[in-house]
Amino acid sequence: MLQEFKKFAMRGNVLDMAVGVVIGGAFGKIVTSAVNDLIMPLLGLILGRIDLTSLKIVMREANDVTAELSISYGAFLQNVLDFLIIAFSIFMMIRFINHFKNEEEAAPAAPPAPPEPSAEEVLLSEIRDLLKEEQRTA
Repeated sequence: MLQEFKKFAMRGNVLDMAVGVVIGGAFGKIVTSAVNDLIMPLLGLILGRIDLTSLKIVMREANDVTAELSISYGAFLQNVLDFLIIAFSIFMMIRFINHFKNEEEAAPAAPPAPPEPSAEEVLLSEIRDLLKEEQRTA
């Protein structure tokens, strides 16, 4: 069973997928940081110096017994923007890769090499050459 697992884990597709997951996770962190630390503050500044992540609809105020009940739509907007940037980046990367695949497929293939003559064809060619030689000498 261990050998079978090793064979499965070392296949090219599994390793490619693992690399993709690791890079995707790191890319997700970069995009999240860009959205949280760059885009959302700039957007908040443009919209009137507000922190968009703190936007919420308070449904029930906090009191001594219960905590505040609210819908935090600012954090939701931030996560939606995060998703859109990541999805668009992945779309562009796949489009870029497909562009190169299409160019490779469109490139004309080299013509196939002529097949090797069979033993019969070689023998017939030799006979033909011998007959031509006899006609010249006669």
